[in-house]
Amino acid sequence: MSAVANKPAREGSVSELADFVARHRPLTVLSGAGVSTGSGIPGYRDRHGQWKRSPPVTIQEFLGKPAARRRYWARSMRGWPIVAEARPNAAHDALARLEDGGLIGRIVTQNVDGLHQRAGSSKVIELHGSIGRVTCLGCGASYARSEVQRMLVAANAEFEGLAAAAAPDGDADLDAGDLEAFEVPVCSACGGTLKPDVVFFGDSVPRERAAAAARAIDDCVAMLVVGSSLMAYSGFRLCEQACGSGKPIVAINLGRTRADPLLAFKVEQPCIDALTALVAQMGARR
Repeated sequence: MSAVANKPAREGSVSELADFVARHRPLTVLSGAGVSTGSGIPGYRDRHGQWKRSPPVTIQEFLGKPAARRRYWARSMRGWPIVAEARPNAAHDALARLEDGGLIGRIVTQNVDGLHQRAGSSKVIELHGSIGRVTCLGCGASYARSEVQRMLVAANAEFEGLAAAAAPDGDADLDAGDLEAFEVPVCSACGGTLKPDVVFFGDSVPRERAAAAARAIDDCVAMLVVGSSLMAYSGFRLCEQACGSGKPIVAINLGRTRADPLLAFKVEQPCIDALTALVAQMGARR
């Protein structure tokens, strides 16, 4: 890897970020797991961009291995309530206020928890889908995740007492041995395979959604990355697009990002702290 590729981002302040936002409107925001950790939803990676736990199931495993589907749904049955009960935090609220003030044109989020919308943001592109929806791969029927949860609990009551720690995106680190008896939910219309409406690891972002995210970069003056290491290429490629178009990029993130060499600067603070301070400074300048 070249020296340029290893170059760390210059550290900036919230005051410098406020100046940047004032000069570059509308921004497109790319948000990641660091925005939602303050709502009790764990992130995937540490400060160095490395996995904090075993990587999640891939789309190839989910589709090709019945045991992988049992494992996924058993973990999801325990982890879903954490997402369902989560509430927007001050970082989500701050981004909604910046959008309302005309400073943000679009939020492209890698999160699947729907918390941006619940905080009041209306111009949101869910790059990786929504964990709140489930689709039948056979007939295309759509289900609310809450409905699937009722199906899971009704069919697998004996698994409810298993120890499980919260994991990202409605997953759980399940202390389970034999899941052979776990009943995977199927479509009530056709008996087909049900899959959460999210982009699994190893899968591709749907073409129309990827195009919408690319247009959000085309339409913006600059880009703000919030709470993402950008290790997933679907997010990093948007930074490459912005950089290739000569649009400046700044970030709020604790630790390394894949795009560090592309950033004008980075504010190394928790998302809640940096964004609430940013909103306060922008309000004071009016």
